[in-house]
Amino acid sequence: MRLQGWILDLYPSPQGMKLWLMEVNQNRHRLIDSFTPAFYVSGSPDSLRRLHGALEPKHSALVCRMTERTDIWERESREVLEISVQHPTQYSSWTRWVQRFDSALRLYNSDLMLASLYCWQKNVFPLALVEVDADEDGQVQHIECRDSEWSFDYELPPLEIMHVRLGGLPRIDPVHGRQTALEVEVGEREYELDESGEPAAVALERLLKWHDPDLILTDWGDAAILPRLRQQAAQLGVALQFNRDPDAQVQQSKARSFMSYGRILFKNSATTLFGRLHVDTRNSFIANKCDLAGLWELARVTKLPVQYCARTTTGTGISYMQMELAYRDGVLIPSQKAEPEDPKPPDALLSADRGGLVFTPKLGFFTNVAELDFVSEYPSIMARFNVSPETVNCPCCPDAPRVPELGYRICQQRRGITSRVVERLISKRTELKQRQPEVSSSTAQRYKLQRDALKWLLVCCFGYTGYKNARFGKIEAHEAINAVARETLLVAKEIAETRGFELLHALVDSLYVWKDQASREDYEQLAREIERQTRLPLAIEAVYRYIVFLPSRQFEDVPVPNRFFAVSNGGSLKVRGLELRRHDTPPLIARMQGQVLDILAEAHDYDSYCRKVEEARAVERKYEENLENGAIAVEDLIVSKRLTRPVRDYRKACHTAIAAQQLYGSGVRLRPGQTVEYIITDSEARIPNDRVRAYSRWEGWHGYDRRRYREMLREAFEVFLKPCGA
Repeated sequence: MRLQGWILDLYPSPQGMKLWLMEVNQNRHRLIDSFTPAFYVSGSPDSLRRLHGALEPKHSALVCRMTERTDIWERESREVLEISVQHPTQYSSWTRWVQRFDSALRLYNSDLMLASLYCWQKNVFPLALVEVDADEDGQVQHIECRDSEWSFDYELPPLEIMHVRLGGLPRIDPVHGRQTALEVEVGEREYELDESGEPAAVALERLLKWHDPDLILTDWGDAAILPRLRQQAAQLGVALQFNRDPDAQVQQSKARSFMSYGRILFKNSATTLFGRLHVDTRNSFIANKCDLAGLWELARVTKLPVQYCARTTTGTGISYMQMELAYRDGVLIPSQKAEPEDPKPPDALLSADRGGLVFTPKLGFFTNVAELDFVSEYPSIMARFNVSPETVNCPCCPDAPRVPELGYRICQQRRGITSRVVERLISKRTELKQRQPEVSSSTAQRYKLQRDALKWLLVCCFGYTGYKNARFGKIEAHEAINAVARETLLVAKEIAETRGFELLHALVDSLYVWKDQASREDYEQLAREIERQTRLPLAIEAVYRYIVFLPSRQFEDVPVPNRFFAVSNGGSLKVRGLELRRHDTPPLIARMQGQVLDILAEAHDYDSYCRKVEEARAVERKYEENLENGAIAVEDLIVSKRLTRPVRDYRKACHTAIAAQQLYGSGVRLRPGQTVEYIITDSEARIPNDRVRAYSRWEGWHGYDRRRYREMLREAFEVFLKPCGA
């Protein structure tokens, strides 16, 4: 039979790669495609001969042959043993067996995600439109892609989506004790499973059979909703079929805490389904930031399965895009980073180990200020100047141009893997932006979400060049990109000042410049000149009616790089470093600042700004009155804080520790990196336990600290008084 449809899900099975295909008429087909993943082993000739001899009796499970592949660092072919595994689910077992056989052997392509490896081999990807020839047993005879991951107006499968969430505040972790009714939405139908009649697991099983959704979209589904429903179903003996594939078991990964850039973070457990997709928007960075349109875009370009793509980092996506290029080039993919840092004398180390360049801003109120941004500067440097881990200090170009400050050489003979990856991402993102004004509003919104998803890939690709576990990482590439960026910002500053502009602030890849009576055309001419001399794309982010650079919270006369607010000529706001931008700010405070900024956005100059501040003062006073009268919903007073250590390791009775210990005492298991929510009840109480109350344990009789919340309101409003000298 010949089928045409979209790849909905794919995962390995003992017989091959299992595919779920959806036709235009929403018929779903479960297919099996033969697939023999291979890994490579490098070592001395004697070691490889011994390994080959040990594997010969296992010919029914493996196929071995000597072949040649390229080493990315040595830039030459080497002889390796290729081991093809007949049953994909045994792939990891055989790589571990080889490692145990001789620990001196070096393995390549040995820990890749099999679904992605299949996509590379067959030239397909998740959600791709494909044409399949299959026999009556569902065995794929031939598969051909009718789609491209780099297309713009691609058609997506007509997914039946079931939304499952808990009633109440969606941002509060239900594991902390919030037990509310389940709300289920499919199309235009809504259901409430409140347990007053039949158990929620029984009711949901009936809805799953009735609607047979392709995607279950949840809030807190990974850690709370699905595990709770599965536990209830097991207790009742109900066959709750989250999976569409009856031969597979629902997969539950473990939660973990980890360090990233000096911060402790928490990654929740993941509930993965088979034959049916599950995306938890509370456990998916990309779905939360870029909606489903961004997730679909990311899954297509990275060739990562949708459910894994939803939960992993965008850095993993970039890594897999690099590895696909390496695979197609015949380059060996190491299981871990193999290239150490080049030896450096102390003075060279000090010069190299620097980040982006930042100029502290000039404090105060400024009108008619332009913000000039280098478009995706770090990725653009990689693409324009061919900066990639394997191209830095290459042995083949001793006379290549040198990186400023550092003297590193960049290869002139071949394009780097990272350079090629970011080049295609930049090109697609630029094309989407150019098409956006010419399409309908719904398509324009989809383009924006796709662009945002690609932006997050580009944002992290720079960091991955220096990441300690990156497959093709090399710290010298990271240092070279920073050095070029610093030199670029200095050149831009000199050009601006030569043309009579004053630099008010500069931050890594953007400049805030001012010139008396300058028009937008003047700023555009400046941008074109900077772009011409630096050879990097530069755009006018905005021309601001006014911008206010604010001092440090601790010292009134000390400027800080990222604390300001501005209003463009079109009336849009840009805010950095204020309370409404912080994740731990109570909604009451954030909403007050937002309303005040909306009033201040009507100002056009210094005098009108000061008048608007007086008008905005009435807003803050109204909030104070409502707070004093008890007319504030308790949900607006929630403070959210991230745990930086295990609960029992806190030694001081800070608010976060008190709330965490209250939850811990009631049986809630908390880990570093998780967020706790609490209400300030009496910040000066002698007994620490009376100072705050965990939100899930708060009751009306606890009340809230009117004085402390009033202080928070006033502190948040005072920042707007500073330009007026108050």
